[in-house]
Amino acid sequence: MDVDQSFGAARCVVFDWDGTVLDTTAAIALSIQYACEKLGLPVPSTTKAKSVIGLGWRDAIRIVAPTCPPEEFQAFGAYYTERYRPEELKVHLFPGITDLIKALHDRGTLLAVATGKSRRGLNRVLEQTGLGPYFYDTQTAEENPSKPDPAMLEQIGINTGLGPEAVVMVGDTTHDVLMAKNWGCRSIAVSYGAMTAKMLEDARPDLIVNDVEALARALGVEL
Repeated sequence: MDVDQSFGAARCVVFDWDGTVLDTTAAIALSIQYACEKLGLPVPSTTKAKSVIGLGWRDAIRIVAPTCPPEEFQAFGAYYTERYRPEELKVHLFPGITDLIKALHDRGTLLAVATGKSRRGLNRVLEQTGLGPYFYDTQTAEENPSKPDPAMLEQIGINTGLGPEAVVMVGDTTHDVLMAKNWGCRSIAVSYGAMTAKMLEDARPDLIVNDVEALARALGVEL
């Protein structure tokens, strides 16, 4: 397959956020572990905590803290935020990702975000990073069913007027890849985020790349 021609011809590229655009995976895992500790729940491993990145909040809690009663979900979220917000100020964009986003935008490719973040959280980081103006559409798990349900991609398709054949999903978890499969679009998995290449292989993405430079080449951009 000629990767550059195949993915580079996509009319819309949809990015996951955490672990794909912004290097937040460690901060998220630490904050999940902190919330479990504060509530007296078994503390998940870092690998387990990272595995739920991208999911909607309630779905994530059910996996990392299965003994947490629903009435404690709000407290879990409050403790998570208490730990995460200071860490968010320390995280950074993956090297090269800003140049890639700007290059895709400048050549006329529509860009979108499909994320497990809350709307407030996404809006905050879009403003902090200055990347907000480059995205035509953004969808969160607060407004849609959690990944791997295809609802976020379906809504992006409606808002852009594009079908699955014109869209590529880029993400760092199997949740992103399976969401793309459920909608019928192609996917590129990045192994520099929450999950390793071996973990990502199980979901059978169309391509796995190890860094932003390789992602850019796949999308027909030279950084």
